[in-house]
Amino acid sequence: MKLVFIGTYPPRECGIGTFTRNLTKSLSGSDKKGGPQNEVLVIAMDDHDQKYKYPAEVKLSIQQEQQTDYLQAADFINLSGADVCILQHEFGIYGGQCGVYILPLLHRLDIPFIVTLHTVLDSPSYSEKAILKEICKMANKIVVMNEKAVFFLTSIYDIPSASIVLIEHGVPDIHFDKQESRREFKLTNKKVLLTFGFISRNKGIETVIKALPEVIKKHPQVLYIILGKTHPNVLRHSGEEYRTYLQLLIKNLDLQSQVLLLNEFIAEKELFKYLSACDIYLTPYLNEAQITSGTLSYAMGAGCAVVSTPYWHAAELLTEEKGRLFGFNNSEQLAEILDDLLDHPESLKQIQDNAYKYGRETTWPKIGKKYLQLSKALKDIPKVKTEKKENAIDLLLLPPFSLTHIKRLTDDTGIIQHAKFGIPNLKEGYCLDDNARALLMVLMTYKQKKGAAALKFMPIYLSYIHYMQNKDGTFRNFLSFNRNFLDEVGSEDSFGRTIWALGYLIGNAPNDAYYQTGKLVFFDALPNFKRLRSIRSIANTIIGVCYYLKTNPGDEGMVEILKNLTDKLIGHYDANHSENWKWFESLLAYDNGILPLALLHSAQIIPDERIAEVAMITMDFLTEHTLKDGALSVIGNSKWYVKEGERSFFAQQPIDAMAMVLMFHQAFLLTGRKEYLNKLFASFMWFLGENDLRMSLYDFETKGCCDGFEHYGINRNQGAESSLAYLISYLTVLQAHEEFYKTNDSKFSEKESYQPNQSMHL
Repeated sequence: MKLVFIGTYPPRECGIGTFTRNLTKSLSGSDKKGGPQNEVLVIAMDDHDQKYKYPAEVKLSIQQEQQTDYLQAADFINLSGADVCILQHEFGIYGGQCGVYILPLLHRLDIPFIVTLHTVLDSPSYSEKAILKEICKMANKIVVMNEKAVFFLTSIYDIPSASIVLIEHGVPDIHFDKQESRREFKLTNKKVLLTFGFISRNKGIETVIKALPEVIKKHPQVLYIILGKTHPNVLRHSGEEYRTYLQLLIKNLDLQSQVLLLNEFIAEKELFKYLSACDIYLTPYLNEAQITSGTLSYAMGAGCAVVSTPYWHAAELLTEEKGRLFGFNNSEQLAEILDDLLDHPESLKQIQDNAYKYGRETTWPKIGKKYLQLSKALKDIPKVKTEKKENAIDLLLLPPFSLTHIKRLTDDTGIIQHAKFGIPNLKEGYCLDDNARALLMVLMTYKQKKGAAALKFMPIYLSYIHYMQNKDGTFRNFLSFNRNFLDEVGSEDSFGRTIWALGYLIGNAPNDAYYQTGKLVFFDALPNFKRLRSIRSIANTIIGVCYYLKTNPGDEGMVEILKNLTDKLIGHYDANHSENWKWFESLLAYDNGILPLALLHSAQIIPDERIAEVAMITMDFLTEHTLKDGALSVIGNSKWYVKEGERSFFAQQPIDAMAMVLMFHQAFLLTGRKEYLNKLFASFMWFLGENDLRMSLYDFETKGCCDGFEHYGINRNQGAESSLAYLISYLTVLQAHEEFYKTNDSKFSEKESYQPNQSMHL
């Protein structure tokens, strides 16, 4: 058979990667004639822009947060001639919210697939539950590693039991002589306790350390070895904070000679030497929500006596005298159990023998045989038939996402507002509008891609906004390159765009420092909300307030402010619309899509049908005049489009295309109708040549976006506003693509059109 595997893979240091490698090896052994039993292909998951030197069986790698990589992988699998795909699933190894990026890949597969679930949650979030149910619905078979996972899938996720197969976690068939291993490690005179695996706070290692003073009173020869590196995700966000805490605890309890911290990720053979040398293996995890533990399986396979807290896998596995259980965080009970086992070596030996006997039934050759039998049964069965999700968005048409030009435009002060071609124009200095847009863009980037570059830019743009705020909460707009203020109070438009970015920050801050700063600036600006007169400033502020309320829905005062701002916007519509002119003003000017967009946001918060009605009517009116024959033609800024006059086609600008992308995205979120994804993607393709000039505004060399086009052609300058509009639109396309695969049934049918008087359930 030809089998293709998707998962992490060595040399990436990851427990699932080790699992995938062992499983592939167990399936790719030689047949009776000495040839390969099965052909194995691996698609490996990279993380956070890391690149690995993979072995030959890895034919392709996927960058975790690069959506197009998943689509290309699906095409590769379909053309590879593979009979069955085997997916290793864990939420954290796939991109997007809760790993949603894996769904488009699975939807595009033309061959049967098996999914091995390494995590099954008993209290999943809405997204976690929806994504796992969708994966299980598409899979031909679902493999779990214990009965608890079967129960959760059937009772919580409504997965039919006939689709589920229980195959235990495999263990390497490696064994060393206990005494020789102890001599090699110079542990002959020690009673060895061992914990191995990635180190993080949820491992509860401090519970063991706190138990040791009582244990060593009777057994001073005890040595506790903690073998493992800090988990990469923990290291990325918290550094060695937990390891430092453990070291301090060891010192305070005067246990330096009883505890050995080894900061290593060691090879399997070396690991099994340590396991064979230990007397008792410990997994002191802090809560029950762990459905599978590879370290526990390894310890059992090596014939260790295991003492553990009763997390799900351990509670099920350590029955029939194969180990002992103690309460979470209960150092006193652990000390009693350790004393008892060390006092009674015959009981300890019996537990070790029982564990070894179990481990012999779960070696990788035996586990691999079960997977092979399952795969052969599916070989000639077509992939599970599910309703094909044909997404209007084709990510393979997009160039790679890049912040290269933004980095070029950004210095320690902020983002330079203008450029000469692709070179920053320092003579023009900085403006609040662009730094607010830049903050919004990097927040969206970090939310989508978790990139370090976005996190680096964030404090620069936020500090610019903070610096430009006046004592009364208003903002200056312009700053020269030598940091001189160029105005006393900026435009209302720049104020509104800043509130939008700050509202988004409050709901999506990557850490508390940014959250607190954003909240401070936002509320200092609050007294000025009621003074706004500019229609676009009101709209931008509405959007910012809505983002704030999505994470602070109980703020009734802010809800009242939202209602007042929304009433102002609808008042403009009431004053200016007519039978043939369904708009807020007597002309279509600039950044037009922002106005319906604001009402579409407000309609999610305020249960008033009138808001949704005006939003949909004005969106349809704008669409009628700008989106024809599947291509966007935004209103040009040279003359705009006055009621009963002629529209302008020249001086089309990227911020108008961005507003259309955002407007259609919000309409899709509100209604669930796929037609808005078609319009969203058509609007985005304006940047890439689907426009009146049929020329791309995106510069593939500089990675910037041109400032628009005039009657003479493309304006080749690539300022901050244009490049940020392109990137915000790009990120919105990625988000919409992700959300499409998380939605099940549309709220409206494809054929149904919105009628102003019909009831909308928001």
